[in-house]
Amino acid sequence: LGHLVLSGNEPLVITGNFMADAVKGRDLSRFNEGLQQGIRLHRAIDTFTDTHPITLVGRERLRAHCGKFAGVALDVFYDHCIASTWPEHSDDPLHTFVQRMYTTLNSHAHLMPERTQYMLPFMVKNDWLSSYAHLDGIARALGGLARRVPNAHVLIGAESVLADHRSLYIDECSSFLRALRTHLN
Repeated sequence: LGHLVLSGNEPLVITGNFMADAVKGRDLSRFNEGLQQGIRLHRAIDTFTDTHPITLVGRERLRAHCGKFAGVALDVFYDHCIASTWPEHSDDPLHTFVQRMYTTLNSHAHLMPERTQYMLPFMVKNDWLSSYAHLDGIARALGGLARRVPNAHVLIGAESVLADHRSLYIDECSSFLRALRTHLN
């Protein structure tokens, strides 16, 4: 959700940002300029996120539960923070934004790597983006990651850390997003 919120309104940038985790290597010449821009945006967001002092604090709070997967859990937590404080991020209702993203991504799925094309229908059918607004949706997201990623079983139950420190994560996410938007502009 966070990556999509930061993508702007250009469909190819949105698509590139969404599919970027499945794109390997530095040579992006096989993609058109809009997709390249989205992939580069995704990578810039991830690089900034991985080194920012605010996210280091949030990950450390998760380390005892998630070990090396603390950063993965924090990304999911920040999606919750964005979804649960949605009016701070957009004038459109969350449902409207989510449907626009699903429509955009579905209409550009043919441009995505195979693994992303495979995952997209499950994401839409189960409305992952809207589900991030609720702790049970976060639990499902973490459980799904735990099943798909080797040795990620430590993610199961990490939503309890979010529940125990929710206001801290929301405040940190808000501050971090301000810094990230400044960095990207």
